[in-house]
Amino acid sequence: MKTVLVASSKGGAGKTTVATHLAAHAAVDGLRTAIIDADPQQSSMRWAERRAGMDSAVLPIAGARRAKSTWKSLPEDTQRVIIDAPAGSMADDLDAWLEHADAVVVPVQPSALDLDATVPFLNTLAQHPRVRRGELRVGLVANRMKPWTSASQATLDLLAQWPYPVVASLRDSQAYVLLVGLGRSLFDYRSTRVRGHQEDWETLLTWLRRA
Repeated sequence: MKTVLVASSKGGAGKTTVATHLAAHAAVDGLRTAIIDADPQQSSMRWAERRAGMDSAVLPIAGARRAKSTWKSLPEDTQRVIIDAPAGSMADDLDAWLEHADAVVVPVQPSALDLDATVPFLNTLAQHPRVRRGELRVGLVANRMKPWTSASQATLDLLAQWPYPVVASLRDSQAYVLLVGLGRSLFDYRSTRVRGHQEDWETLLTWLRRA
């Protein structure tokens, strides 16, 4: 069972978008997938409930108040677990999730406010024993990027100087807001209109396969 933790200390960075899309991709691939929603807003729970009737349904599990016992709620045959961490958390707050994770994905938006808010989180993450020992890989996702703007390019240049790799750059698109609200994802469609958006995820998916 592979477990991916999606976490950020900055609210609105795109945690739920990344978490739900990773869960949908695994489910569409035929893996028995669960999403643990540890965020009090429970947005991932509602997303999973909306797609309950699909062949690629994702099992929703509430994890906001009982992190240590949440693992007992997982069916034994679960193959993929995605955790949507609570916003505003530092590494110490996520210890119960970090102990089980195989990889940590941190979304970051191209703004000085988001970058400044993310640095302290990454600093606390670097002190976690599993990260220090190299047992737990951490990857950054540049989210809501506008490649044609200097701000987005400056963000990528800055992230490249950080000790964690940038494993994906996701373009800014209202499609994500619409899809999450419908309980869907880009990976539920095969049209040419979404192919470019799907390609944005390939480097992240490849990185996770190796984690």
